Amino acid sequence: MIIDADVHLSPLHEYETNMNAEMLMESMEEAGVDKALCWVHRPYIRSMLPEVQRYLYESSKRYPGKILGFGWVDPRLGKDNARDELHRCLYEYGFYGVKFNGAQNEHMNDDPEMVLPLVEEIARCNAVLALHTGADAYEGTHPHRVRNIAKRYPELKILMVHMGGAALSDLSASAIEVAKECPNVTIIGSDIRARSLLKGIREVGPDRVCFGSDTPFEVMRAEVAKYKALLQGVVSEEEKEMIFHKNISRVLGLG
Repeated sequence: MIIDADVHLSPLHEYETNMNAEMLMESMEEAGVDKALCWVHRPYIRSMLPEVQRYLYESSKRYPGKILGFGWVDPRLGKDNARDELHRCLYEYGFYGVKFNGAQNEHMNDDPEMVLPLVEEIARCNAVLALHTGADAYEGTHPHRVRNIAKRYPELKILMVHMGGAALSDLSASAIEVAKECPNVTIIGSDIRARSLLKGIREVGPDRVCFGSDTPFEVMRAEVAKYKALLQGVVSEEEKEMIFHKNISRVLGLG
């Protein structure tokens, strides 16, 4: 079993990296991936977010058990709009949780006015929070922002996406420090250097790291092959299963 914990989906075709549901099914078949945790490939026209999010929901219904829907909220669209989108993701669509990306949406991941009230609601309904972490928006998406939220909501399950990668500057040392300090944080090891990933597995533990490809920005089959090569002789078969599917299954409550 392999669950890819970082996939972006979109019905749009303006950009070479966009991937729709049918293309995703082909990539999963090619890579030997059984399920994919999907959030939207954010449209560069902000007002189109609800349309793309609706497509993700419909795709999860079209491919049940294959596409695992996860919401995306842009706080820059305004307080009322963001709350409406959050409610739609959690209550209407029944997504597993909500992701914030301060790099693409230009906000601090722990902004006390725009983001934390939404995080509070995610925590209250026992959903999962995902946070883009990396140096592409150094201040806004630094791993220490994850710590601030994890300490404030210790019962909230948090996915730290990219482990401080997602840019040329590698913030994985800070990401590892935060994950070791905050047991409610689980790492998705996508778009991160191989040596940094191995260090994270050693120091945080194989029970707190999940496979993710960052498809379509990366090639899913290549990322699966990289992980298999990377883990060979480093972790046990049981620990491989944790990283490839058991950890993300536990966080999402898949059973």
